[in-house]
Order: sequence, then structure tokens, then C-alpha cells
Amino acid sequence: MEALILIFAILFLSCVILSKFSDRYGIPALLIFIFVGMFAGSDGVLGIPFDNGKIAQDIGMLCLILILFSGGFDTSFKLIRPVLKEGIVLATLGVVLTAIFIALFCYYLFDFSLNDALLLGAIISSTDAAAVFAIMRSKGLKLQNHIAPLLELESGSNDPMAIFLTITIIQMITLSSLPSVSDFALTMLTQFILAFICAYVFGALMPLILNKIKFGSWGLYPVFTLAWIMLAFSASNKIGANGYLCVYLLGIVANSKEFIYKKGLIGFFEGVAWLAQVVIFLTLGLLVFPSQLPSVAFIGLGVAFVTMFFARPIAVFISLIFFKKFNFKEKLFISWVGLRGTVPIILATYPLAAGIESSHFIFNIVFFIVLLSVLIQGVSLNPLAKALRLTAEEAKTESYNLPIALSTFRQYTLKENSSVIGKNIAELNLSGEFIILIVKREGEYIKASGSLIFEEGDLLLILCNDKNVFEENIKNFEPNL
Repeated sequence: MEALILIFAILFLSCVILSKFSDRYGIPALLIFIFVGMFAGSDGVLGIPFDNGKIAQDIGMLCLILILFSGGFDTSFKLIRPVLKEGIVLATLGVVLTAIFIALFCYYLFDFSLNDALLLGAIISSTDAAAVFAIMRSKGLKLQNHIAPLLELESGSNDPMAIFLTITIIQMITLSSLPSVSDFALTMLTQFILAFICAYVFGALMPLILNKIKFGSWGLYPVFTLAWIMLAFSASNKIGANGYLCVYLLGIVANSKEFIYKKGLIGFFEGVAWLAQVVIFLTLGLLVFPSQLPSVAFIGLGVAFVTMFFARPIAVFISLIFFKKFNFKEKLFISWVGLRGTVPIILATYPLAAGIESSHFIFNIVFFIVLLSVLIQGVSLNPLAKALRLTAEEAKTESYNLPIALSTFRQYTLKENSSVIGKNIAELNLSGEFIILIVKREGEYIKASGSLIFEEGDLLLILCNDKNVFEENIKNFEPNL
């Protein structure tokens, strides 16, 4: 056990340190994590034996839940609202069309069996834009006309559709029964509608509970939130919803509310998501046998070429045909940002766990496609955006001296029986123009954070330059009758 702890400590540290290359050279971090896993795997230098697809699938499922929730929790609904319709269409119809086109190419050009063609198409039908945004951040790339929010929304919400397609096709293969189009559509619609309902219920309840429960230690808030996410995923799956879509939307709903320690929890789950990515990519790197990749190199190169230059672009242009928000060049760029990453490799473990005969062949092809996609599309992302002139000029900022009139500062003392005593700022839903800066309590000055619990006699220093707004919000602090 001590040896294993030492090995995995070295592997984790290697992933974190080598991720600096991602920032400096624009190499997606997931590629580095996978190579570290391959280096340590059965065919690698360390020779750690691992070929259990079921364990890899279970690890992948847990990591994917955390990654999806973190993605939603860090997403502002205000930013994605203008492209909500386009994002939903890309995440549903776009994924289905991509899977169909890939399957057709594989069946007719590469002589796949129908089952293998459909399975491969479903597995690599979704995009993974996490690597894309890592590259854009490292290069300081800013995209115009809501392109970035659209890609963010699509990448976070299209994974459940790919998961649904993959599981359906695996069931079709193992049970030797083909569902009718109406049954397929009804099942998909039911899962997605129930996922939206569950996400709204759990996402709206989470801030309410966090504001009311008042744990004695901050460390219990992340523990509670983790358990809440797992409960939402399990409960939604239990009633027939898509659990993965539920946890992603749960994050978006929760982010739209104000609650205690919100910023701290967002930062915590960003770290959890990175940990999950390191774990899953190390696991998948250990699972793959690099010596087997050359045997699928030709087919993998062909399928990757078809996916990047035909299936994904055709699906994007068809999906966005009725939307006038994006022009030809923007649609072309959106098509190119179809990187395959986390989810396709995780989904490639599903056939392994199900014991499908061609599962190792499928896994190796998917792995090869992901490596090519990240290398080719990831590296060329910035140059293409600049060549198409889709980068947004960053506005020059100038400093101005804006004097604040003393009249905008107001004081208020909490009287006995005030309705806010025992509550925190996050519970009050105050106007954005009504800002509590400092609380004076027993001669000491306390910064007014969202977790501060009000007490009788507190003197509040408030910034508010609108008398009507002040009077409307101060009603929250008046004594109970």
C-alpha cells in the first residue's frame, strides 16, 4: 500500500507540474494526463497492470458527475441565455446527426458491421470543449458574437445525449432487439424532461438549505454539496431521468441563486473537477495498451478525418440552418471546435464492461481519435479563429476618478427583534445597488461577507445612492411586529 501511495503521488504531481506545458504551449492538459497514464501502464515504463473495463467505467461515471456539475456551477445563465436555443439544438439534434453521419461513413467506407458503426458513432458524437477553453485562456483568445457561451453550453449539455445513445445501442446489441423510432424518441424525451424537472428542484433547494442549515464549520458545506449532487444524480436516475444532464443543469440553477459561501464552493468544485480529470485520464491511460494502437492507426486516422471535416461540420450547419445569429465563418469555426475528449473515452469503456466482442477494437479506435482530435484541432484553434477574424478586440480601459458622495453612505443599527437577526446576507436577496460594506459589532469592524450572521446591535455601513432603493431594502431589517 505504501508503494502504491508513493507511485500515485508521483503520478499526480507529474500531471500537475506537466500541465504547465498546457498553459505555455497550448497543449490540452488532458493529453498530458493521458500520456502520464500510458507511461505508467502495462506497456509503459512502470508497467502497472490494469485492464479492468468495469472499474474504469465506474471511476469514469463518478468523475463525469463531478466534472459536469462543476461545469454547470461555473456557468452564468445570463451569458448562455442569448444562445440557449442554438445550444440546445446542437446538444441534441447535432449529436444525433453527428453519430448518424459517422456511422454511415464507417459502414460504407471502412466496412464496419452495422452494430460497430452505430456504436462508434454514438461514442464519439459529443464534444469536449474543456480543452478548448483551457487553450483560449492560456492564449488570451476572446471570441465575438456569443461564440464562446454557445460552445460552453453545447459541450456541457451534449454529453448526456451521447451517453443515452451509447447505452441504447449497447442494449440493442446485447439484447438483440432494435427499438422503434417512436419508442426511442419517447424514452429520450422522457429522460430529458424529467432531468430538467429534477435539476430545477434540486438546484433551487440547494441554496435554500445552505442558507438555513448553518453548519459550525465551513468544511461541512462542500461535504453537504457533494452528497447533494450524488443524491440528485441517483434520484433522477431512479425515476427514469438522465442523471448526467440533471447534475449539469443543477449546477446552472444553483449558480443563478445567492447563498452562503457561494464563491468558496465554486472554487472548491473547480479543484474537484481538475482532480476528477486527472483521475479519469490517468485511469484511461493505464487502461490503454499503446502497442495495440498502430493496428488501428489507419482506420482511426480515417474516422478522425471524417469526423473533423465531414460529420461534425454537416451536423452543425444542418442544426443551425434556421438560426440567423451566426454567419458562415462563425459556423465553420463552431464546427472545428468539435474536440473529442473526456466523454468519448469514458463511453468507450461501456462496451468493455458489457463484454461486447469488438469492445477492445472500439476502445483503441476511440482513444486514437481523441489523441488526433486534441492534437490537430486543439493546436490549430487559435490560428483559425484569427484567420477567420473571429477574435474580439479587448476594450481599452481608462481610469477615471469617480468621487462618491458622502450621501451614498448610510448607517443602520439592528434593533431588538429585527427580522434579520440570526440570518446571513445571502438569505436576504438584497438589491445589487444596496451594498453592506462593514458591520461594527462591540467596537470591532467586520467585513460584511455573505456568511456573516447578523446580531442585535450591529451597526451597518451601507452603500446606496438611491433613496427609494434604500428604503425598499431596509424593510428587510425592520423589527418583527
